Amino acid sequence: MAEDRLNRHGGAPLKVAIAVAVFGVLGMLIVTHGLWNKPKVQPAVIANYSSTGEAARAAGAQVMPTEPKLQVEPEPLVPKPVHPVNPAAPR
Repeated sequence: MAEDRLNRHGGAPLKVAIAVAVFGVLGMLIVTHGLWNKPKVQPAVIANYSSTGEAARAAGAQVMPTEPKLQVEPEPLVPKPVHPVNPAAPR
């Protein structure tokens, strides 16, 4: 039985899958964390706008408030959940 384990072949698909996984992870790391992908963070002193609304208005957008919700929402048109016949009693 020890000879069967030594003479086994067929590990190639596993080796190929591992190689593809390693190259995929390395590729994602290079693309995500490459030297050309440095974040450009501005301190608050340099930033032009202090809120999203100010930046949107400066870009020419019209900022409007959302419509208020109704005080009493209508009931959804779905069946109500069924309660169990015999609720579990504390022991």
